[in-house]
Amino acid sequence: MKVQKPRLKYPGYISISVLIIIIDQVTKKAAYNSLWGQPPIEVLPVLQWTWVANRGAAFGFLSDAGGLQHYFFSTLAALVSAFILVWLWRCHTANRLLAWGLAMILAGATGNLIDRLQYRYVIDFISLHYQDMYFPAFNIADFSITIGAILLIIDNFCLAGKRL
Repeated sequence: MKVQKPRLKYPGYISISVLIIIIDQVTKKAAYNSLWGQPPIEVLPVLQWTWVANRGAAFGFLSDAGGLQHYFFSTLAALVSAFILVWLWRCHTANRLLAWGLAMILAGATGNLIDRLQYRYVIDFISLHYQDMYFPAFNIADFSITIGAILLIIDNFCLAGKRL
């Protein structure tokens, strides 16, 4: 008799992804409506709301590649999202941290894909800085991808081998 391995509560993690996507899209729409064509708004001494149309990847990588990067990054985001959906579906119930990380990366990749398909660029609006040193602008989707990647690293290096 073959024993089936337990599966995650797939819809629960997809719900997390959907919630993050909604927050990402609402904040980007607010940035689009209030920041486009405006000077940056200083929120804290280290934080600004600003308008950036990112046509490249993380930190504007390949933003001046002549337009082909739109198709490349859109296709890449769609493939990564599909891969993560399958990985999430096959995830064991004991791998909660892994599932959280995957759900957050899925949300970020999908949120930025929506922008690429809708605008042909990604809306970035959060700018961190210290004095005259600026970190590249980012958005909620980018933040979600970063946290998801950190969770995957923690899961891989700290929890691998301690599961069932």
